[in-house]
Amino acid sequence: MCRHFDQAAVHQCLEDDAEEVGNKERVNFCEWFVPSEGAFDPTAKAEADRARESLDALFGEGDTPTDGRDSALSEADKLFRS
Repeated sequence: MCRHFDQAAVHQCLEDDAEEVGNKERVNFCEWFVPSEGAFDPTAKAEADRARESLDALFGEGDTPTDGRDSALSEADKLFRS
């Protein structure tokens, strides 16, 4: 929600002197924080939600990469230990 926020930037901040925020889920303070007028765009959120629903429909809900990796490792173990 800050105008300096940029996902592609180092530490996701365009301000060079800003300290890195280690845990963004907890309360924190940044002296460089400036509210961004376009921080929440309901249209963009609706588009992102539709895209997420499409991906879930295509690949299935609740599937995580670790689930597939764990089963692949299990199958590989069976193959090489036989």
